[in-house]
Amino acid sequence: MTITTRFAPSPTGNLHVGNIRAALHNWLWARKSGGKFLLRLDDTDQERSRPEYADAIKADLNWLGLRWDGEEKQSDRFALYEESFEALKASGRVYPAYETAQELDLRRKVLLGRGLPPVYDRAALSLTTDQIAAYEAAGRRPHWRFRLDHDQPILWTDLIRGEQRFDPHLLSDPVIRRADGSWLYMLPSVIDDIAMGVTHVLRGEDHVSNTATQIQMFDALDAALPRFAHEALLTGSEGKLSKRLGSLGVAHFREIGLEPMAVLSLLARLGSSMPIEPFADVQPLIDSFDFAHFGRAPARFDEGELAALNQKIVHLLPYAAVADRLPDGMNEAAWNAIRPNLENLTGAAEWWRIVTGPIEAAAAAEEDRDFLSCAKRILADAAFDASIWRTLTEALKAETGRKGKALFLPLRRALTGLDHGPDMGLLLPLIGRDEALKRLASA
Repeated sequence: MTITTRFAPSPTGNLHVGNIRAALHNWLWARKSGGKFLLRLDDTDQERSRPEYADAIKADLNWLGLRWDGEEKQSDRFALYEESFEALKASGRVYPAYETAQELDLRRKVLLGRGLPPVYDRAALSLTTDQIAAYEAAGRRPHWRFRLDHDQPILWTDLIRGEQRFDPHLLSDPVIRRADGSWLYMLPSVIDDIAMGVTHVLRGEDHVSNTATQIQMFDALDAALPRFAHEALLTGSEGKLSKRLGSLGVAHFREIGLEPMAVLSLLARLGSSMPIEPFADVQPLIDSFDFAHFGRAPARFDEGELAALNQKIVHLLPYAAVADRLPDGMNEAAWNAIRPNLENLTGAAEWWRIVTGPIEAAAAAEEDRDFLSCAKRILADAAFDASIWRTLTEALKAETGRKGKALFLPLRRALTGLDHGPDMGLLLPLIGRDEALKRLASA
């Protein structure tokens, strides 16, 4: 059996961090198993689905490096849904219902007011031929429900949540098709999973009750069940569900200069017992992915943790991995010098500007001016090589008696305009003798 997973977003908006985590976990499981990861665009909502959202979803997955092995659009598969729908109608597993949304809402409120679960009462199954004719004559068109089998409990072994049991009496027969003929999520998803050979369905725990009803749909269509895994939803850093999580996506991550591997490193293990570590390569995340590591406790997403992880990953990146994203003229030596001071890659441009100039440095304090003049004289005569910083500071220490902060800080300020930054032993050779002499003279 080829392990096959799928990521099935609706192109009605941009991916958020929860969607990305689900896509990543499906991709990791497929890659670890040597299987297939499929992308399915659930665009049955024709009014809200947009091509630009579909394009954005694919662009986001590509930025993250989550390449898919096959792609489908539900809007191309209506004939398949119609065929299965007719088969279910013939077997009595779907039935028409004529209640309006207002009537259904009133019934739910009455049941809740009595302290009862708001389960649909299957009144549509009791309609007479005359009642149906009257509805049709009045212009009312039916929506369609899938009839659950009440004779036995719904059971499955969830790869994360363990043994699951649902009493179908406590579930409403789900609406699968609207009165206008358009499809809702439940049945097309099952039909596609069957047709696409999906073996594992990994999604959020908010789909657990959907799974219970969809298991009966698989059975009604005489199809083998995939394995199901429902992972805990993400919460914000404050410990509860956050609306902000619904707005965080690839566009935001790119805007603040995050590396794709930082996002993958965090989300791959968030909610698991595995330690969250900075990885510059995805293979260790593939090798270590296992449903057994995930629990039912909410998974806390912290932007601060992501930023810290990103900084560590930037410090691991070799020049070859970033060369095409660095400022013009910035070579490997410059990257190695600047890299330890970066929080993200966008900061490289500012440090490279400090190397190439011009810089804005404040005039030196009165007590430092003779010291800097001495530095300029020594620098002009010294051999300018990779050890020039050591040569300069040792000569200055011997001539002026300065050491520590009094020795190094005035030089750094004059040469970079800052009190902190990369190792001056690496930075000064990049600045060059002529530019360094000009900066010392200016200070």
